Amino acid sequence: MVEQLYRQLGQRIRAFRKQANLTIEQLAEQANLDTQYVGFIERGQGKPSLDAVQRLAKALGVEIAELFQF
Repeated sequence: MVEQLYRQLGQRIRAFRKQANLTIEQLAEQANLDTQYVGFIERGQGKPSLDAVQRLAKALGVEIAELFQF
């Protein structure tokens, strides 16, 4: 169950990133996170902290709640 939530969150982040025409590298730089970590999150393998989710949302120009609307 929890793993499914991480996968869905990662899919939402990837969708918003692609919609914004950003590469993983660009998103990671804007969010001040490691590129590999962002890749893990997008694949549902990483378990991001709320701080990381907040940084990603800000870099994507969306509210945190939008990332969890699945």
